[in-house]
Amino acid sequence: MMTQHSLSWYAAYTRHQHEKVVANLLVRKGIEVFLPLYPERSRWADRIKVLQKPLFPCYVFLHADLRLRLAILQTPGVHYLVGGSTGPAPIPKEEIEAVQHALESRLLIEPCPFLSVGDWVRVKAGPLAGIEGILVRKKNAERLILSVEMLQKSVAVELNGYLVERIDRRRSHRNCLGALATVSR
Repeated sequence: MMTQHSLSWYAAYTRHQHEKVVANLLVRKGIEVFLPLYPERSRWADRIKVLQKPLFPCYVFLHADLRLRLAILQTPGVHYLVGGSTGPAPIPKEEIEAVQHALESRLLIEPCPFLSVGDWVRVKAGPLAGIEGILVRKKNAERLILSVEMLQKSVAVELNGYLVERIDRRRSHRNCLGALATVSR
């Protein structure tokens, strides 16, 4: 019998587009599963349909004891448990709880690329579309910092962080106004 103290959250890497099947198979094995889904509108030739898609494609979260590792890995569609050279790595429960809370809030939620401080980003939409810069953190506000390098002056513009995407600066041309995207975490 598993004790409450031996349970941790782990991520199983799954076969592409098999997250729901894997989640159902793991539940049948008595394993607690968390598969966060979000609604996505898909346009088909004759209609628009709302599909429930995985928030983290190719991943299913499970709350389990590692003594069940073999049973988990033998589940069709599971490739491996995410970790490092020492084996599967537990995911902090606070990270899982944050995603669960965000889903329960009924706010708009969708996948976005993982951005790190120092990444070059471009604004995807809105009045600042096309402006590029470096991702930095500053307090809890999301802002785009526009810099005029010759003057060594900057201004801050509030911005929603979901509007930026990571870019490869080597393939990108630089705008006359350099930009620093500020996104809080």
